[in-house]
Amino acid sequence: MSGALADLGVAALSRMIAARKVSPRELIDAYLDRIALLDPLIGAFMEVTAERARAAAKTAEDELAAGRRRGPLHGIPFVVKDIIDIAGMRTTCGSRLLADHVAARTADCVERLSAAGAILLGKTATYEFATGGPSFDLPWPPTRNPWKLDHGSGGSSSGSAAAVAAGLAPLALGSDTGGSIRVPASYCGITGLKPSFGRVSTRGVWPLAESFDTVGLLCRTAEDAAIGFEALADNAGTPMLSEDLRGVRIGMIRTHLDGARPEIAAAIEEAMRAMRALGAVVEDASLPGLDAYGASARLITAAEAFAAYRRALVENPAIFGEMFRYRVLPGVLVQGSDYVLAQGDRRRLREMTIAAFDRFDALVSPSTLSPAPAFSTMSYGGRLSPFPTIAFSLTGLPAISICNGFAANGLPLGMQIAGRPLDEATILRIAYAYQRAAPWHECRPAAPSSPSTTRMPDWKPADEPNDPTVEKRVDACLDLHGLRLTDSQRQQLIEGAATIFAMAARMREAGRHSSA
Repeated sequence: MSGALADLGVAALSRMIAARKVSPRELIDAYLDRIALLDPLIGAFMEVTAERARAAAKTAEDELAAGRRRGPLHGIPFVVKDIIDIAGMRTTCGSRLLADHVAARTADCVERLSAAGAILLGKTATYEFATGGPSFDLPWPPTRNPWKLDHGSGGSSSGSAAAVAAGLAPLALGSDTGGSIRVPASYCGITGLKPSFGRVSTRGVWPLAESFDTVGLLCRTAEDAAIGFEALADNAGTPMLSEDLRGVRIGMIRTHLDGARPEIAAAIEEAMRAMRALGAVVEDASLPGLDAYGASARLITAAEAFAAYRRALVENPAIFGEMFRYRVLPGVLVQGSDYVLAQGDRRRLREMTIAAFDRFDALVSPSTLSPAPAFSTMSYGGRLSPFPTIAFSLTGLPAISICNGFAANGLPLGMQIAGRPLDEATILRIAYAYQRAAPWHECRPAAPSSPSTTRMPDWKPADEPNDPTVEKRVDACLDLHGLRLTDSQRQQLIEGAATIFAMAARMREAGRHSSA
């Protein structure tokens, strides 16, 4: 596949198909050739549906020749994160638990893209059941970042983001619970749209935390995202994309820059200067820090994720990857009263965040606080502070991540633009205008030529002795649910308990103040 063709996004390819400069069959064959060449090094795909894609491309070609164009997605290839069902195909969710599971139905989101004429290229890799970390003890190695193969591509829509960044597909479906579209988009230098919670059907999508889970898109540009979103969502309309931001009011959330690398903060400041040059009014927005959003989000998602997979964890915890257990098992420690308090805190933060839109049309923050980490620097505990994406996952607001520069080591940086509930149109307009003025999204990684075998260090227990009170509480919760863990699994849970207990204590303290 020519580099020029691989560099194009949905909108550009759609125009070429409409002008008969490229046919759907030529496009599919070209992508399949590129996948065969590069994916053995990147590992973005779980399954490539070559024959199915070729058959669909022939059908699309026949329809287009007969003048029956379904719209801008007709003949455009797309890929699907492997937590999304397609009838007759495996949905593994990146887990041994579902290694042989074949879906009986097709998810609504896939049906919508297919009805618009898009052509399935295959299933892409995911962290296990869309958790937020790579696991090297599963049959499917984590996807590597096309910009630097020894770095991660982000979670959990890792394969979808890497496929788009590497030019293996122009459009991908992903899911976002706490940032699982926007973080990979940021790390891979592409565009990732998380619509408003509930705006796109999640029927046929395996859950992680059902009151957060959102289906969205990964692609090259905001224009591409607008085309995909119009097909995915009811009453989406056609966003009015413009290079003019006169009259648009943008709030910069400085509190969400706390802990960011200097290059992240500098890139955001430069982006705000670009927004002002386009006519936008940019001022600081006063909102709580990330820790405030992260506390209730951590408790709710931990409880909901554990509830979703409790039965399988009780029956056979060893069937799951070590990272999944490390991230999900702490949900067993969340008490019902703490979950209720966290939901109350969530409502308060949502009201506070939405109130900011009395003054602004959109809110801007970094998508991540650093570029993509190297696998060798990752740990099971992960980041101590939450990603900036969590604020708009907790509140259910639409948000888009776009590239706004590069770090000194050559890795992409990402900026997040969030809007009012159901107002995807405004954030798409702002993202489009910025990309026209500052085309960082046009940068492409060099095609990798040799494999990387770097991996995350194995887990090791801490040197400090356990707190007996914490041990007692953990063991009581394990007994209550009938969970039988190995010594190392139990020790990992004890490590995770500190965060859960701290978040719960914060909720109780907040509850006392609110009732005083």
